[in-house]
Amino acid sequence: MKLSSFRQNASRFILFLGLCLLIGITGCQRNVVNPPEIQYGKNRFTTNVDGYSREYYVHVPAGYDGKKSLPVVFMLHGTSGDGEKFYNISGWKEVGERENILTVFPSSWHHCIVEDGEVLNTTKWNIYPGAFTYCPGEQPLDDIKFLRQVISEMEDRYAVDEKRIYLAGFSNGGQMAFRCAVEMSDVLAAVVHCSAGIPRDTVFEPKRNLPISFQLGNEDDRFFTQPVPLSGFATGLEQIPIFRDIKATEIATFDYADHYTLSGDTTKVEVATFPSIEAGGNREFNMALIAGLGHNYPNGINHWLHGAEVHWQWLKQYTLP
Repeated sequence: MKLSSFRQNASRFILFLGLCLLIGITGCQRNVVNPPEIQYGKNRFTTNVDGYSREYYVHVPAGYDGKKSLPVVFMLHGTSGDGEKFYNISGWKEVGERENILTVFPSSWHHCIVEDGEVLNTTKWNIYPGAFTYCPGEQPLDDIKFLRQVISEMEDRYAVDEKRIYLAGFSNGGQMAFRCAVEMSDVLAAVVHCSAGIPRDTVFEPKRNLPISFQLGNEDDRFFTQPVPLSGFATGLEQIPIFRDIKATEIATFDYADHYTLSGDTTKVEVATFPSIEAGGNREFNMALIAGLGHNYPNGINHWLHGAEVHWQWLKQYTLP
């Protein structure tokens, strides 16, 4: 082979290798610089859990950039509701937008249940037994597994601060929030449950002792036949069944001291705050009685209190150890 031919072939080979390398590099760069497009605002997702297609809504705030990890707050709806309803009415998406939080609104499953002697076909979370029973042949779904799967998908899809995942729930969602406080305290930093009873005379074994808050309106007709005066809150903690039972179960389950500090005022809100038993424990259990509130999650429109704003100010104090 002539030297000139050899040099020409060598030049072509080098050019070929260069083109291959360039294609490879640009291909890799394409995967890096073109991540999945962020859909801000309302997002609806479904996920398969044990063969059932489960639904949840996510609000992505305008401040999300995919680089800074954000806190996450779950809001669980009550009986007959769904994730979209509480996306619209709870006030959490607005707080999430302003505070730069990812907010999540899962939907429970439709079940045939018997509650207060009445057969109903409605949405219900799979809470601890006692509040209602399932119709014969009805299969309760594993909602703890569902919510854990949603957390996993959130962490895969978004930049999530894994130490700042919180959960709140109202009514049946509040009952589920208590179950989550027990069974998901390894992944939840703090929990708020509202307008919901929990099993009495029971001590549960949580995965972790976590901060927990309970809220109830003094005009909630699911628990009271007439308004409870806030001036009688201290007495009510010992004598009114809903307060007495929640106080006993929660301080025993999560290792809180059986004494409290009372704050607030008798015209709006009274709060009993129980300290943790362990010395220096950065957590608390509080019970709040709200003036003029019926069986609603207050959003600043249906009541003067904006629950999501107040609850976020309390929740954000805490991080997962």
